[in-house]
Amino acid sequence: MRHFTLALAGLCVCVLCAGAPKSTAATANEQALAWLGGQIRTYERATWHWQHLMGVPPSPTTGESPAQLGVTGSKLALQRWRRLARAAWRRAQHPPHLAAFMCIHRYEGSWTDGGGPYYGGLQMDLGFQRTYAPQLLHTKGTADHWTPLEQIWTAVKAARSRGFYPWPNTARFCGLI
Repeated sequence: MRHFTLALAGLCVCVLCAGAPKSTAATANEQALAWLGGQIRTYERATWHWQHLMGVPPSPTTGESPAQLGVTGSKLALQRWRRLARAAWRRAQHPPHLAAFMCIHRYEGSWTDGGGPYYGGLQMDLGFQRTYAPQLLHTKGTADHWTPLEQIWTAVKAARSRGFYPWPNTARFCGLI
């Protein structure tokens, strides 16, 4: 009976050990990598959003996963992407010709004007939006759903090739053409 009890106790220990979770160090490492990976992706997306909006090439990624980078490498990658996101955001806050577009806006519609055929604070029609901001049109809908900064950067893209002529009356009133 004693051998049977010992054998049963040994079997219970084996079953419990087999079903036991991984070591806490390995689990903590995996959790850290998962959190770091999520943070890196958030800052990557923010960086690329602002860069795309401004019409500048996106910052490249190494293509390595957090598991490949390890915790130390992932922390360095997170610092890099956080820095890039802040720099892109800061640059996006100062679009060229901001004063000119604010003058045009003053005589156009509200930033949230959804009364077609012209939308937003710079009164962009659908063709204009498809040409200069197809990704925003696809993801957010018409310009009345975009932030004022997104609307202005879209206008900046148009102004690079067409000047202020998409707004002939208000641009003349503002002394731009």
